[in-house]
Amino acid sequence: MDEIILSNKDQFPTEEVIFSHIGKSKLIWQNLFQFIQSDYPEFNEEWRFYKDGGSWLMKVTRKSKTIFWISIIKNAFWVTFYFGDKAEPAIMESKISDELKTKFKEGKRFGKIRAVTLIMKRKKDIEFVKELILIKLKF
Repeated sequence: MDEIILSNKDQFPTEEVIFSHIGKSKLIWQNLFQFIQSDYPEFNEEWRFYKDGGSWLMKVTRKSKTIFWISIIKNAFWVTFYFGDKAEPAIMESKISDELKTKFKEGKRFGKIRAVTLIMKRKKDIEFVKELILIKLKF
């Protein structure tokens, strides 16, 4: 498992701090947030330090609904969505990779939900995030 980077609760994750850790994934980060800000201006982004995980996480929400979470790792970042069982058919029929579908289907359950986590390193990963946002907004 990749190491979580932002473990100092006194160092807020500014873009400068984030970019110093995600390396070449900076362009993916910028493209993702350009897409979100243009297509979903109602989404809110909030950084918080979570003691239980010992790191900063970004929560992206629409009103009171959490859409996804972001964690910073060395040379990339994770985007994690949580879905209930009702979303499974839509996920299985979506354009995300077969690998992500399998990880979701076989993934650990947290109560009635399971995660889909993308390691954001390629431009194609943004397309998968777009698909998962659409599914998340339906369920």
